[in-house]
Amino acid sequence: MPKLKTSKTAAKRFKISGSGKIMRRKSYNNHMFFHKSGSQKRRLDKDAELSGTELKRVKRLLGL
Repeated sequence: MPKLKTSKTAAKRFKISGSGKIMRRKSYNNHMFFHKSGSQKRRLDKDAELSGTELKRVKRLLGL
């Protein structure tokens, strides 16, 4: 079977953590920050682990 090419769009959106988890950015973190509390903004800053439902599809896009 030939090697899989990495989807460059997926490579920009997802990062692999040191322990091998696939991390993603959280939504609601682009604009209108004056409506959001400080704790919400801090929580949105952190990366989130990718859920199991999308894991298989994203791994394939990343060529893993």
